[in-house]
Amino acid sequence: MTYNILVINPGSTSDDIGYYKDGKPVFETISRYSPAQLNAFTGKKIACQIPFRKKFLLDTLKKYNVNLKEIDAVIGRGGLVKHIESGVYKVNAVMLEDLKNSYNGEHASNLGGVLAREIADPLKIPAFIADPVVVDEMEPLARYTGMPEIQRQSFLHTLNHKRVARLAANELDKKYENCNFVVVHAGGGVSVAAHKKSRMVDVSDGFEGAGPMTPQRSGIIPSLALTQMCFSGKYTLKEIRLKMRGRGGMIAYTGTADIQDLENFIKTGRKKEGSAIFCTRAKAKEAYDAMIYQIAKEIGAMAVVIECKADGIILTGGLAYSKYFVKEIKKYTRFITDKFFIYAGGDEKAALREAAERALKTPSIIKTYI
Repeated sequence: MTYNILVINPGSTSDDIGYYKDGKPVFETISRYSPAQLNAFTGKKIACQIPFRKKFLLDTLKKYNVNLKEIDAVIGRGGLVKHIESGVYKVNAVMLEDLKNSYNGEHASNLGGVLAREIADPLKIPAFIADPVVVDEMEPLARYTGMPEIQRQSFLHTLNHKRVARLAANELDKKYENCNFVVVHAGGGVSVAAHKKSRMVDVSDGFEGAGPMTPQRSGIIPSLALTQMCFSGKYTLKEIRLKMRGRGGMIAYTGTADIQDLENFIKTGRKKEGSAIFCTRAKAKEAYDAMIYQIAKEIGAMAVVIECKADGIILTGGLAYSKYFVKEIKKYTRFITDKFFIYAGGDEKAALREAAERALKTPSIIKTYI
């Protein structure tokens, strides 16, 4: 049986939309909003954008002559809801309330499920989300920090993690449920997870300052030094958070999070026009190698969680396009396994479409958000 599925992936300044018939795109488009359009929502909750973005969605469907009555399901990117198990969830009233009130934080992804429901309800078809960043399958031992007041949490690129793990299992002619993987999503942020029989039993929470440093994030910092910085009186909370996420990692050491520009500078000494790189070639290479070193260490740590019985190491995200990055990661970690799977980039629309297809084919897998 074939299905017609509308996919909605909202971003902070754009909407990534796709409509698919039998898995093939009727259209895919990324529409970016101008600063002038978004200025009207400055200082307001993200939910205030719902009517504006809904109108844009309907206009886009009209532009591509989509017959709304032919759509079988709408799926949106999952937002910052409660921590939940992975899977496909029907957007219900409880979820709508949490998305609109930004239960786990303000983020454009909170609009995905709401917009899916807004489009689906008049058509009397299901609205779904799947595998949001707050998916939590961590085992009890993985939650300990050393301070009872603070637990380790699960925030990661779940959608892409789960998709590439299924792809790798398929390449091995196995079921994901029977595989163990270490999966690395490496982009502006980096998340590393131990996948044990389809569950992410331990993860590096790069979202809030753990794990390795990344192109834009500091990763874990020595706690006393960070505490002294926080109480020095030199920085506000906002400035500290920016050092941890947004202006940390490679940006802090080299001036850029553009790894392609950085690699070219290291090789040739030339920068692209407008490049923000401020360090020497030698320092740039050392910092880049340090980031790779830290990511490899995290892979080793996650391999221990699955007792080094890995069916493979999976590299995905933007950094997986880099031959140097892949080569160096393999050099450090091939003692764990000789099986590496490289899925460069991250096709979130494909992951969402595939999730909706699974739900329509096998309704029993659909989970209820409570």
